[in-house]
Amino acid sequence: MSTNSLAGYRTTFHAMFGARDAGAPRVDQVEIPLIQRDYAQGREDARTSAIRGRFLDALHAALTEDAPVGLDFIYGEVRDGTFEPLDGQQRLTTLFLLHWYIASRCGALDDAQPWHRFSYTTRPSARLFCERIVKYPPPSDVAGPPSGWITDQSWYLHLWRFDPTIRAMLVTLDAIAERFSGEDAGELWGRLTDGVKPAIWFQLLPIDEMGAAEDLYIKMNSRGKPLTGFEAFKSHLGQLVAEAGAVDDFGHRIDGAWTDLVWPYRGDNNVVDDEFMRYFDFLIEVCEWREDRARGAEVLTPEQRISTLLASTNPRRREHLEFICAAFDVWVEGPPVAEVFADVFKTSVHGDGARLFGAPSSDLFHACCDRYGATRGATRLFSLTDTLLLFAVLVHRIHETEDAAARLRSLRNVNEASQFEMRVQNMPKFIREVDAFMRSGDITSLATFNQNQVADEVAKRAFRGRHPELASALARLEDHAILRGTLAAFDLDASIETRAEAFEAVFEPQHWPALTGALLATGEYQRDYADSDLHRFGSPTTESVWRLLLVDRGDRVALARVRQVLATLLDRVAASEADTPVALVAIADEFVASRIASSHYDWRYYLVRYSTMREGNSGMYYGADGRLGYELTMLRKTVQRSRYRDAYLYAVWCEAGRPSEVVDPWFDGYSTTPRWMTLSGSGTALRSISRGIAVRTGAKPGSAESLNEVCSAAGAMSSDGGWLLPIPQAFPGGEFVDSVDRVQVAANFLQHLVAAGL
Repeated sequence: MSTNSLAGYRTTFHAMFGARDAGAPRVDQVEIPLIQRDYAQGREDARTSAIRGRFLDALHAALTEDAPVGLDFIYGEVRDGTFEPLDGQQRLTTLFLLHWYIASRCGALDDAQPWHRFSYTTRPSARLFCERIVKYPPPSDVAGPPSGWITDQSWYLHLWRFDPTIRAMLVTLDAIAERFSGEDAGELWGRLTDGVKPAIWFQLLPIDEMGAAEDLYIKMNSRGKPLTGFEAFKSHLGQLVAEAGAVDDFGHRIDGAWTDLVWPYRGDNNVVDDEFMRYFDFLIEVCEWREDRARGAEVLTPEQRISTLLASTNPRRREHLEFICAAFDVWVEGPPVAEVFADVFKTSVHGDGARLFGAPSSDLFHACCDRYGATRGATRLFSLTDTLLLFAVLVHRIHETEDAAARLRSLRNVNEASQFEMRVQNMPKFIREVDAFMRSGDITSLATFNQNQVADEVAKRAFRGRHPELASALARLEDHAILRGTLAAFDLDASIETRAEAFEAVFEPQHWPALTGALLATGEYQRDYADSDLHRFGSPTTESVWRLLLVDRGDRVALARVRQVLATLLDRVAASEADTPVALVAIADEFVASRIASSHYDWRYYLVRYSTMREGNSGMYYGADGRLGYELTMLRKTVQRSRYRDAYLYAVWCEAGRPSEVVDPWFDGYSTTPRWMTLSGSGTALRSISRGIAVRTGAKPGSAESLNEVCSAAGAMSSDGGWLLPIPQAFPGGEFVDSVDRVQVAANFLQHLVAAGL
């Protein structure tokens, strides 16, 4: 057979023994070394059975349909004519069994042939089994599965049934017989031993051409593990590549440089099979998206998917193959992978590059090898956002595009703003558009992404061109965990630098409780929704609530009010000489003092004055009649069927000292349902309404008289079978506004009710 230097020696199982071309290694016998695992290709689990079936299908086609198959590289060490495979044990064992079966059927097994010298040193029983089946061949016309004849012979030892390698060999022999029993044995043997036009061949590569044997052994094998899907996939892929005739050294790449590339990302088992398969899964899916195909409900094997992409009938198969090879080679030929990603991405707000939010590392290649294809429920652990960024980096590296850092930053921003659009069904469009954008730099190429954000990226690019000295301030805001690239809550002008610094200061989590009050003291910053009584504010505890408030898919029109209030607040904080928390409290205190001075106690006053009325984690409030007034629910979660507080009643209870005689005021249900805070002893209850504090008589006998005394003393009026404690109000601007603090009035009234034993 021919030799190809470091590419290995192309040979067959039959021809690797005996006479040799000049320079080829001398192989007198094959011995599976002790360090190798058991023969696994004959295991009977569903996965291995499927892999074995596909392998035998390929061998059958090679011997019966003139469809030669290459089995890729087989590595090993040659010592005094003994070849010890480090990678290829499974394939060599199956080839030995195939030769044994066909030779026994055509009467060629009786002849002493070099290929008979195939042995296992993993266990004495396996070695003896290989010797016995060659020494005692079955009759050429034996019927039934070979395992039945073998296990019935006197030389078959009863204890062999416990040897996993022997059991696996018997299973494979039966599978071979089932596949080849109907074929002419003489013709099969001729094709199998043809040295001119071999039907089944491989590249034999001695490890002295590859490096240290121990390192190669660890890299190429998974001792004691079941047969991996990657072993079968790699063989299948190698056959498709050979048929395409496009990449001569594909096997050398995948088992050499590409393995070295993935090797640092191996798991605790010192094997890279899973990491290889995850990266291949990513590349295969990208190719499918490029063909406008999104993965559906049908579950296909990697072999089926790659076969579709690289089939001879697919006009784009060469394009796919070139992309797959390039997607490995760009990491092999350039600087270390981690450095490539560290130049364009980061995981915190500090340093150069665009921030990857929530990522433990900037190395997306590593993350892809670690978790691509894994899910938690319906959520991809390697997200579609990360998938697009990794693809964008590949496009840049493969095509050597310009201005990569700036383009990747813009893409990161658009990705983050497009979570509504970020669906698998849109990935074919996304892939095409990202490819076009990374090559051309034309941000308008991203037509399927959030168009508000695309327009803002165009505006920011122009702004940076006019004010390059402000680019770093812009980048700091984009990298903030709340904003995530969207700056629709900011004016793009010279104020961006001081406002960016103030924003970073006030939006530290420890300042959020005070920040909600300072913002409201500055203006009505909340998001109101048409045809809804929902109003969205900031949260004292939850980052994602602020993101909903300040980002809103980059809609500058919808964010006009919050942008104006935020700008005013940030300017005041920036101008203050006080520390941030002191400055925020001072803004709120000044507002409260001005309202008290003017006896103007509107809903803003109450929310600013009483921090307990801003404790709702969700930042969501519902007001009666679709407006903010004196009936407000304050939600912890995002739905009204969960427990929530009535903002006014909760403040009253807290200001009264949270008396234990009052049932802790939690509520659920729609905001239009009346909410009563109840005293547990008498059942007397209070409710905040627009005109004041409504009082409901309890059911406890004798409690009505005591309630009448307290209500009369407080100036309450009989109303609807109960009482109304009116709050004095004025009528400025066309609506009634409290002239005194109803929370203080109601808290004092509640204390009197408790003192009266109600």
